[in-house]
Amino acid sequence: MKNLVIVESPTKARTISKILGADYTVVSSMGHIIDLPAKKLGVDVENKFEPAYVVIPAKKKLLTQLKKEAKGKEKIYIATDPDREGEAIGWQIKDKIFKGKDVLRVSFHEITPHAVSEAFKGARDFDLKMIEAQVGRRVLDRLVGYFLSPLLWKKIARGLSAGRVQSVGLRLICERERLIQKFTASEYWEIVADLFKPKVSGETHFTAKLEKVDGKKLEIERQPDAQNICDLLKDKEFKVSEIKKTEKKRYPPPPFITSTMQQEAFNKLRFNASKTMLIAQQLYEGIDVGEDNPVGLITYMRTDSPNVATVAIAEVREHIGRSFGKDFLPDKPNVYKAKKSAQEAHEAIRPSYVCRSPQSLTSFLNHDQIRLYKLIYNRFLASQMKPAEFLATSVDITADKYSFVANGSHLLFEGFLAAYNKIEDEEKEAEEESDKEKTKNVIPPLEQGEVLGLEKLTPSQHFTKPPARYSDSSLIKALEEEGIGRPSTYAPIIYTIIMRDYVRRIKGYLNPTELGFKVNDMLVEYFPKILDFKFTALMEEELDQIEEGTLKRQDVLSKFYAPFKESLDFAQANIVKEVITTDQLCDKCSKPMIIKWGRRGKFLSCSAFPECKNSKSITSGVKCPAENCGGELIERHSTRGVFYGCSNFPKCTFTSRTLPEDKEE
Repeated sequence: MKNLVIVESPTKARTISKILGADYTVVSSMGHIIDLPAKKLGVDVENKFEPAYVVIPAKKKLLTQLKKEAKGKEKIYIATDPDREGEAIGWQIKDKIFKGKDVLRVSFHEITPHAVSEAFKGARDFDLKMIEAQVGRRVLDRLVGYFLSPLLWKKIARGLSAGRVQSVGLRLICERERLIQKFTASEYWEIVADLFKPKVSGETHFTAKLEKVDGKKLEIERQPDAQNICDLLKDKEFKVSEIKKTEKKRYPPPPFITSTMQQEAFNKLRFNASKTMLIAQQLYEGIDVGEDNPVGLITYMRTDSPNVATVAIAEVREHIGRSFGKDFLPDKPNVYKAKKSAQEAHEAIRPSYVCRSPQSLTSFLNHDQIRLYKLIYNRFLASQMKPAEFLATSVDITADKYSFVANGSHLLFEGFLAAYNKIEDEEKEAEEESDKEKTKNVIPPLEQGEVLGLEKLTPSQHFTKPPARYSDSSLIKALEEEGIGRPSTYAPIIYTIIMRDYVRRIKGYLNPTELGFKVNDMLVEYFPKILDFKFTALMEEELDQIEEGTLKRQDVLSKFYAPFKESLDFAQANIVKEVITTDQLCDKCSKPMIIKWGRRGKFLSCSAFPECKNSKSITSGVKCPAENCGGELIERHSTRGVFYGCSNFPKCTFTSRTLPEDKEE
């Protein structure tokens, strides 16, 4: 074989190997081969923050294999992912293994025969600006993590760690939780009138909600007040005072970018961000689909640009016209504006071939793969269709000095909803909302001045609700709105803070732990600038500017490091170990036991440590349900999250994902 091609993953290697044929050997680097050292800073802060990269110990054998594969090859291609990370992985391989050799960079946004062959025709040199931006991010994150983690050990417990971007994500979650804790619910009442059009056959019933009294917004705080209004109005005349009809358009959403795909996959499929990205990577790198096996089914899944290739737009427009009809096709392709920081060279996430419908792939994809593919596929179709059109009707109804409002809508033209019924999806998502809000209100034909019949008045009690806890979806949306992180970082942010037990995902929502609060509070107190949302967003912008060539990496790092070092020195001089004493005494020396945190969570330790090394787990107070056991359940931690195990382990091996007395959790 004449040529060597290096990619990151074995799956991608298999797919590309099939496309390229016998003249190419395609091998995988299994991700990064070179990185900063694990146990040293690896950054020369005195010499322009130069990184000291080393070969990852576990990759040394692979490095030797790649050198052997390269012998006798005419050309060497690096075909890693088309982003900063992929550019840097490729550059490091070239620098470490093939220094002085002619190594070409190949990038593509979809793994299809056409895209891959075109990319190899246009093989290029490495983009040094992209590499500089990635090195800048890596060094920046190393500086923060390497210096902040020991402070957490000093203040709270050994083994903890901090990160530049995920710590800001943790702050968002903690601040939302404190708002929830401070929230006091207020009672309020609503009154709904069930009305009908008298002396007319057919279904003419509809509902109207009480809104105003004497033209001013009405607020009812107590049940007696609501009942008094109902008693007053039950014999009054209900008359139509005004009818407003408005034609409205609902425009299609743009094709997916990483953040919106993660949000919609959570909202509609209940996939967390990591699961979404794992499945998307499988769809991108290649799936066996019969004769053409394997083939990449979607374009690259880490992108912040809604751009779509011209050939793909032509293909989807032809498909829409054929499958839905010309009425659903706009005169010109829909164009979506990218945000300022988006990498315009990237494409939106879309199916590689519109002709591969979800239905045609059901026998080749597993349940989760087909669900995500269908979401991506239908969203892409919808993005190039006409808006949906509605006739919205609003009816004002007066009774004495009180004003009711009835709202309804009628679909005139389905438009993009034929492919991506967002209205139905939103209604499914709103399970917490009242049944009244989910029920469609069909308003019969009415005339101004018409007197209506009253069937009943229904007062209902409600309470104001606290802000909702963040889910994967809403946290990603908040991070994106704040300008924090980039497409490749959203899922790792959530994954990391959960694995560190700073946050737990309960019923799909992110709940900060006691440890998470302590870590957040310490970082906010001593490093307010690092944890500041605007500052973090500014750092992201400056990393983008390094790639654009308008800023130098060393200048960005120098500007960051000076105030960071000042805060660091102050924190090191002033942080005092937090000691939480309990009323329990040590079994061995009778000294008070204190609470500590370790990799497996919270535990009790003797206050005389290191003279006395006695420690024990903190039990939950819930008895082990195993027969003839008598032990108590203890909170344990594993790579899969929190679970409960018996204090009599290994004699009793009972485990449960939840406390038996708290099965909802």
